[in-house]
Amino acid sequence: MTIHSEPWHGILTATATPFKADLSLDFDAYADHIQWLAANGTHGAVTNGSLGEYQVLTIEERKKLLETSIAAAPAGFSIIAGVGAYGAVESRRWAEHAAEAGAECVMLLPPTSYRANDDEVVAHYQEVGKVGIPIIAYNNPFDTKIDMTPELIGKVAAAVDNVVAVKEFSGDVRRVWRIHDEAPRIDVLVGADDVLLELALGGVKGWIAGFPNALPKESAEIYNLAVAGKFNEAVDSYNAVHDLFMWDSRKEFIQAIKLAMDIVGRYGGPTRLPRLPLPASEEAKCRKDIARALEFFAQRDN
Repeated sequence: MTIHSEPWHGILTATATPFKADLSLDFDAYADHIQWLAANGTHGAVTNGSLGEYQVLTIEERKKLLETSIAAAPAGFSIIAGVGAYGAVESRRWAEHAAEAGAECVMLLPPTSYRANDDEVVAHYQEVGKVGIPIIAYNNPFDTKIDMTPELIGKVAAAVDNVVAVKEFSGDVRRVWRIHDEAPRIDVLVGADDVLLELALGGVKGWIAGFPNALPKESAEIYNLAVAGKFNEAVDSYNAVHDLFMWDSRKEFIQAIKLAMDIVGRYGGPTRLPRLPLPASEEAKCRKDIARALEFFAQRDN
């Protein structure tokens, strides 16, 4: 495992949360998953992110999940705490818990219950920034209805010194260049699996990823080639997984990633309400995309 100079660099898997059949949380399975990711070419994990279904966890579950990941992580494997919440006061409390628990960094959405204007978004990050822990800003305009444009990221970066990076999930690959211009000290992290190569071309320091939950070695291969500028060597593998990676940008991304985990022999398991299993037609399409990716790597490596 490569150890990066900053905990927000490299491949950071946004981890799925394992629920048992009765929908209680399986902390042992989660600890095992953290160790498996560390052993298979990734550099860190994000606990309590959107993929982790943080919105449907109890306070105690959310705390214990982060504490479990920190205890399970080997030396050099970064644990990032998702601290998204309805408002800055709650997010600050989660950031304080993350710092006390030993997380190296937090990932922070803008307010999730209110369509804040630019000044309110800046104030949100300033409040959480008072904790002092490094912050990855998370631009997810689809879930939050707030688009952290490059100009807004520049304002946040100017106002909050410990905002160190942005997870860019808009899908607009042109933005990487504008973020470099508007917020040159901010590291850009790939935020959606299906734009990995495109954003890497513009210069990124990391990837907060979904499908390494199921395909860590294959994902790491593509990422490492991309950040090394070896795009010609990466493109065939990227093409083989791209239909699958596109599920990361759909609202059913959690069900799709957990299905992929189950198929490759990891435990994905069920989701909590409001999410139900994929409808039959969607599951069939997802299974086809998983099979295509697995077949490519199996044939290539034989």
